[in-house]
Amino acid sequence: MKSAPYDNIVFRDIDKSASLADTVSKKLNKLERYCGDIIRSRVVLEAPHQHKHKGKQYKASVELAVSGNPVTISNESDSIHRAVNGAFDSAERCLKERGGRRKSRRYQTAVVDSEIE
Repeated sequence: MKSAPYDNIVFRDIDKSASLADTVSKKLNKLERYCGDIIRSRVVLEAPHQHKHKGKQYKASVELAVSGNPVTISNESDSIHRAVNGAFDSAERCLKERGGRRKSRRYQTAVVDSEIE
């Protein structure tokens, strides 16, 4: 997934920020360590609405097209930076778990094959 740094970051109802875009691109590159088969990614940063009691809420969504099933994770917070960090932390956990399942499946088939012989 080597693409232009800002073509997959969408800002909705938020002013574009170079520092925020840099943070998102660094976190996307970090995700590649845990899953090398990411085909495409898209990050949506938005301020959906003004909530009566909670105040201004921000939402960060991370959409990853991975071979197999796509991964979509969202996080809401009162700070856009906290929302981004939370969404990427969840995406990282999801990809680590996915990689762990794949490794354990490979190990189980290898053990079964060796027991048959």
